[in-house]
Amino acid sequence: MNNKMLALYGLKWNPFAPNVPTEALHVTTRLESFCWRVQQLAGDGGFALVTGVPGCGKSAALRILTASLATQRDVTVGVISRPQANIADFYREMGDLFGVELRPHNRWGGAKILRQRWQAHIQSTLSRPVLLVDEAQEMQSAVLAELRLLASADLDSHILLTTVLAGDGRLAERQRSDEFLPLASRMRSASGDRTRTTAGPPGLPAACSAAGRRPYPDDQRGDRDDLRSRPGQSPRPDDHGGRVA
Repeated sequence: MNNKMLALYGLKWNPFAPNVPTEALHVTTRLESFCWRVQQLAGDGGFALVTGVPGCGKSAALRILTASLATQRDVTVGVISRPQANIADFYREMGDLFGVELRPHNRWGGAKILRQRWQAHIQSTLSRPVLLVDEAQEMQSAVLAELRLLASADLDSHILLTTVLAGDGRLAERQRSDEFLPLASRMRSASGDRTRTTAGPPGLPAACSAAGRRPYPDDQRGDRDDLRSRPGQSPRPDDHGGRVA
């Protein structure tokens, strides 16, 4: 679409181009709620999950989330660019993202340095670093396990990292397997149901999960009304169909 066509329809950007600026993307009520909940999750740490069919808007949702987190004070955001990498390359990229020099052949030393860096960040800012992983269904099983163990300390009593995984239905299916039960248990919902993929209208991030959801005292009725969540409002147990720890 050329500039003449854009002017004819009063458009500033081509709405069909993949490089539409983040500020031009439409933010739905669900996505606004998702971003707000990840912001709250950054204070406690844990895992959030975004699932959906290819093309439903998962990557666009992560772009909007990144811009939303950038407005938060002292929140450090890292984005994994090669989810298919092996453990050695995973540590190399983690070191690059968080500004530490790691030796991939020494995983124990690398994990120790990363945890020390994250703990120092938490003590000075009271917020956890945020790691975003798009196309997370491509991650190797060993890398996912390494990430799960790396993100906590003191027998899982101290969460050091906030991780947002985005992927298609293959990611949700992998978490149903016995091998991934420890990771799936960290992505809980208020209703306690299993992770599932929600297919929404094409082009809409309808499958975004609700991060950090917890039942409130006034939300114990167990009704299944499909109400949209807003910032500051408790979602219903089946809202969005996502999981978080």
